[in-house]
Amino acid sequence: MSESENFRLFKGTDGYIASAPLIDTVNCAIALQRPLLIRGEPGTGKTLLARHISEGLAMPMDSWHVKSTSKAADGLYVYDTVQRLNDSRFGGGEVADIGRYIKLGPLGRVFAADTRHVLLIDEVDKADIEFPNDLLHELDEMRFVVTETGKEVAANHRPVVIITSNNEKELPDAFLRRCIFHYIEFPGRELMRRIVDVHHPNLDAALLDQVLVKFYWLREQSELRKKPSTSELIDWISALLRSGISLDQLESHIPFLGALLKKEQDVDALTRYDKDIGNYPNKWSDLGPRYNQ
Repeated sequence: MSESENFRLFKGTDGYIASAPLIDTVNCAIALQRPLLIRGEPGTGKTLLARHISEGLAMPMDSWHVKSTSKAADGLYVYDTVQRLNDSRFGGGEVADIGRYIKLGPLGRVFAADTRHVLLIDEVDKADIEFPNDLLHELDEMRFVVTETGKEVAANHRPVVIITSNNEKELPDAFLRRCIFHYIEFPGRELMRRIVDVHHPNLDAALLDQVLVKFYWLREQSELRKKPSTSELIDWISALLRSGISLDQLESHIPFLGALLKKEQDVDALTRYDKDIGNYPNKWSDLGPRYNQ
């Protein structure tokens, strides 16, 4: 793939450590002008990726954070009938001009923009099962008509569309066929070191090693209902640094569990382990062959 006026390569940013396959997939989606569907467990940087694509390509960004009540039409525009009614009753302006009460949504705004944008459609699987299919026509055609005014809004520049999913429900096959897909694998040991270095540069090597041993051991525990994520690891390190926990203290137990575990059952399981066994790993060889590299 070569760079041109219409296609700039995403090469990552200093603030987001992306794997080579992820960078290749981003550029594939941009080149083919297809939406990029990103899946991965919570905390692996799906939403953050869109912000750094925006930064890396020097493009403005708009976001649509999907809710359970979201409808595809909301992304195009909203007709503010309540404001028009108030204006007609209290004299707030020229109510005959319906266009004054049309408010563009995230899709509408990036279509109407003078420059090419990155559009994040975040957690698409939170909405009704028909929501993704209802987006297909507009995402394909990059244009829509405002029913109340008859005005067409057409994209001057096709946006870079990033769609995230937590895999809470299956997405329709027709929608999947139109997307470029990438699953963000949970970072391995060396990639995680690079990610941590972005947020906590110059962290003592011995402390980082001990932090990662405890973190990956914790993720291996089958009793946990919710494994700690990358974002929780970053927060945990912040708590350790601010409290002044020593390396010796970290070797003997896992402090500030509330930064890592977010379910009562998981905290109880670790509390029981601490009481009954209390023998935490403190080197990579304790975690088994796949971590002993």
